[in-house]
Amino acid sequence: MVEKTIELTGASVSSIEDAVNIAVARAAVTIDSIRQLRVLDVSADVERGAVARWRVKIALSFLVQERLHE
Repeated sequence: MVEKTIELTGASVSSIEDAVNIAVARAAVTIDSIRQLRVLDVSADVERGAVARWRVKIALSFLVQERLHE
């Protein structure tokens, strides 16, 4: 078994958890076999003295598909 890990950034106006879920859901559109993630960083954009958007950087790991060459 071989896994590949990529870094993604998700953003949400609602919450940190929502930002993570947005990043994973978007990745799942094109990546099969997502196995785990690790939150690397959490930050926020501030506008007019309040948090306007949460940002999370995640490391997403997925299984590399084994394919036989034809």
